[in-house]
Amino acid sequence: MNKLISNRILIIINFTIASSFFIIWLVNYYQIDTVIIGVFKELLTIPFLIAQIVFLVIGIKHLINHKRNILTIISVLLVVFCVIISVGSFF
Repeated sequence: MNKLISNRILIIINFTIASSFFIIWLVNYYQIDTVIIGVFKELLTIPFLIAQIVFLVIGIKHLINHKRNILTIISVLLVVFCVIISVGSFF
């Protein structure tokens, strides 16, 4: 596990997850309704929902076991924010 996830990889994955949900929010906010955007939104939403939970757990374990980097902390906090918003949208 230590060799597979480095700070850089974790930061890139976490920012990708957070930016994908931000882009989905922007598409819904500005009511952009094209077929290709709808296809990508439908294809990527569920994998990113699962990935945010998985990488939240991996990120917290990584922060506990390794030296803390400010970008790693920010990226994990962004994923926490995405999880809170995603879970809160179901209720």
